[in-house]
Amino acid sequence: MNILVLCTGNSARSILLECILSRLGGDTFAAFSAGSKPAGKVHPQSLSLLKAKGYDTSQLASKSWDVFAGTDAPRMDVVITVCGSAAGEACPLWPGTPLRAHWGVEDPANAPQAEAPTAFETAYDILYRRAERFVDARLSGMDRAALQSHLNTCGAVK
Repeated sequence: MNILVLCTGNSARSILLECILSRLGGDTFAAFSAGSKPAGKVHPQSLSLLKAKGYDTSQLASKSWDVFAGTDAPRMDVVITVCGSAAGEACPLWPGTPLRAHWGVEDPANAPQAEAPTAFETAYDILYRRAERFVDARLSGMDRAALQSHLNTCGAVK
């Protein structure tokens, strides 16, 4: 299963969830992230937090969702938006009509610099709980409707 996590800038929340899903999902699925208007770089606080938690950040990059809309891109099974603006934007047509879910989280990149570490930790914790609930289910036995319902339920976890 391929999962694409979308946000506008692809520098904070989408990067965090990509890493979390990649770690928790193991060989079950591959996670990717992108943005509608990519910032061009991963937020330094995202990198700092992820490194402190033992993630390899060497391959992380802020990229456009156009990268995943081409015919040579991996076919996405699920697309998850993590910010309000990306959820409301007209997304490209993804080959294979993936399921969509919105797991909105406050943007930690908007926090004042002194509060940034706490804001990023909070966003990470919320996304981690949602991803953990998603991964803990028996995904292979779910039909599309059950998987869509599960995605929506996971997005409501605080």
